[in-house]
Amino acid sequence: MIAHNAELDSIDLAILAELQHDARLPNKDLADRLGVAPSTALERVRSLRRRGIITGFRAGVDTAKLGRPLQALLALRVRPHTSQLVDPLRAFVLGLPETITLFHVAGTEDFLVHVAVADADHLHRLALEKFLIRPEIVHLQTTLIFKTEHQPIQRPSEM
Repeated sequence: MIAHNAELDSIDLAILAELQHDARLPNKDLADRLGVAPSTALERVRSLRRRGIITGFRAGVDTAKLGRPLQALLALRVRPHTSQLVDPLRAFVLGLPETITLFHVAGTEDFLVHVAVADADHLHRLALEKFLIRPEIVHLQTTLIFKTEHQPIQRPSEM
């Protein structure tokens, strides 16, 4: 884990920006864009991975084109909130094909589950037949997502 911004120089930050924009960018092209030797670019990327700053390379998937155009956040409250209960619930939620992301959060709710489903009926069945039948879930609130936008480039905090 990174302790502070001083561990990342301008080349590291440029690499992060380029790879977040296009994770499939060939090393030679990355080096050309940065104005460094290919061996330098390669070693810098390896260092960022070794330090855990780059955690992986992923393919973005359009869930609508997979037949799941409707997205929602399910806010779950569980009782009792213990590791004996939470760990199996996490495994269950992450095992559902509808789950995109699971957030374990502080506040009124214990979990937020980002799901993608075929339609409102699918969402209704998911809530009733998968979540609300579990005795540890004492409350579920559904929020439909109209549009999702991501910050394309993650950078260190300037604070």
